[in-house]
Amino acid sequence: MDALVLDFSSPWWYAPVVALGACVGSFLNVVIYRLPLGLSVNQPKRSFCPLCRKDIAWWHNIPLVSWLLLRGRCASCHVPIPFRYWLVEMLTALLFAASWYQHSAMAAPALFLFIALLVAITFIDAEHQIIPLVLTTIGSVVALLFSCFHSDLLHLIGLPNEPALWWHGLRDSALGWVLGFFGLWSVVLLGKLAFGKKVIAFTEATKWEVVDAVNDDEPILFRCDGDDIPWQDLFYRKSDRLILECTEIFVDHKSAGSGTLQIRAEEITLPDGKTLALEKIKTLSGSTTRATIPREAMGMGDPHLLGMIGAFLGGPAVLFTVCASAFYALGAALLGRIGFGKPLPFGPFLALAALTWLFGGWRLWLLYSQWALGY
Repeated sequence: MDALVLDFSSPWWYAPVVALGACVGSFLNVVIYRLPLGLSVNQPKRSFCPLCRKDIAWWHNIPLVSWLLLRGRCASCHVPIPFRYWLVEMLTALLFAASWYQHSAMAAPALFLFIALLVAITFIDAEHQIIPLVLTTIGSVVALLFSCFHSDLLHLIGLPNEPALWWHGLRDSALGWVLGFFGLWSVVLLGKLAFGKKVIAFTEATKWEVVDAVNDDEPILFRCDGDDIPWQDLFYRKSDRLILECTEIFVDHKSAGSGTLQIRAEEITLPDGKTLALEKIKTLSGSTTRATIPREAMGMGDPHLLGMIGAFLGGPAVLFTVCASAFYALGAALLGRIGFGKPLPFGPFLALAALTWLFGGWRLWLLYSQWALGY
């Protein structure tokens, strides 16, 4: 009797792959909503409506189908459910199918996890401008372990000439992580030196205020000259200071004089040198003629993300991802008319560039390398 051989090239495999992708996308919606809020992705086990908090019945939670049948509304309170939920499920399903078509079935377990992590990180970073370290850590560890058994993803531009030993994949995966993490980490450090402060001089006294968070889901805001800057964008480090040259300062609606006001993440220093804890202040406002705003060129989540990409795809993919993501980010900034100093999450562009490499960008890199080296 002939041994049973699975034909992974059969088109029938796309049905379970797409179904798996949609189900994974449904779980990713839970991760995207709960993880930034510090909620467990396991408890409660059932999905619930963010507004009415009622559990969603399983027949109202069928990936791709239920959202369409319910016309994008909660079955209990009828509040609109964001299109993002359906989009995540569809996007994950399509990416799973594309990776199944593009790469070998042996690489599918690592590819599916890699894609799922990129999708989750993209939507979390786009909405909250954070990249959870737990996601990049899980991805990096799995990539390193998987490279010991299957290393084709690390060598898309050509397998090494030497015999493929188990530790060769581990070596290349580790080098990819090191190149990705430390390469972008150096950019973060240089960015702090070059762009660590932004000084704005106003032609006339401009109103400013600290706007308290409406609920636990919203950040504290520094509002000045029509711009709202989230608190976490101002204060990455304990040493970060927002310095305002004020014509007037009001603390709890009472005048605190004029002069230089220093604001830190948890306290303020008035012109007379008196320090007050922010948690004890109900309102803080005033007028300023000059503001020195602390800022980051890039958050530390991005180096961890690029390290994970390098662990999955190798060193050449890191170089391609950095170049391609810069072009993607520049294009988005120009199309979105995002001004200088405005926050622009970089994680989604790193993820898009990594997917570009995965689905054919490596061929462009190979052609460029051959042209540059003259062979």
